Amino acid sequence: MASSPPTIFTTTSLFSLLGVTVVGIAAHIGSKLLLPKNASTKDRFTFIWLAFDAMIHFSFEGSFLYLSVLGRQVNTSTGPFAEMWREYAAADFRWGNADPGIVSLELLTVLGAGPICCYILKQLVNDDPARHFWIVVLSTAELYGGWMTFCPEWLTGSPNLDTSNWLYLWVYLVFMNVIWVGIPIWLMYDSYHYIAQAVRLNRASIKSKTA
Repeated sequence: MASSPPTIFTTTSLFSLLGVTVVGIAAHIGSKLLLPKNASTKDRFTFIWLAFDAMIHFSFEGSFLYLSVLGRQVNTSTGPFAEMWREYAAADFRWGNADPGIVSLELLTVLGAGPICCYILKQLVNDDPARHFWIVVLSTAELYGGWMTFCPEWLTGSPNLDTSNWLYLWVYLVFMNVIWVGIPIWLMYDSYHYIAQAVRLNRASIKSKTA
């Protein structure tokens, strides 16, 4: 008798995705509590994204970092976060064995990008336009991080990626990474225009005063 095919979507899959959803809901609630009621839709979306981003960096990726330094590995660790990361490592094997390149990027992500997210959130709450500079810094860092996560794999034929089923390919590898490409590009584009307009207006003001 032929054996039944392995189950792709498991209980761990369900709770991992529910965890991401809960983080998104918490970010939305935070925007309701901390932003003024007359905040623009763009600022509210930016707040929700940055709050979501920060919580993912500190909790999910922070747990990966803990499980991947000082001789530890996800594949040999126990606990709910280890189970969650083993689930993702089924799609990208590097996350299971403390790949030095991945761990190096996550050090910058957790210790650098996470705090920057929080700083921009504070600026958003205070309606400080200086946030646009830091949004460009953060977005550039996250785009670079995404590129350096996958470009080495593409150049070597993707030996560590399992794209054999829809969950691994379209949910874990595509969706869970593309959002950290599309949204930072939009944020960078928006902030570039804000900064450029402010510089042009300032220059025009200086010229008018010296004319």
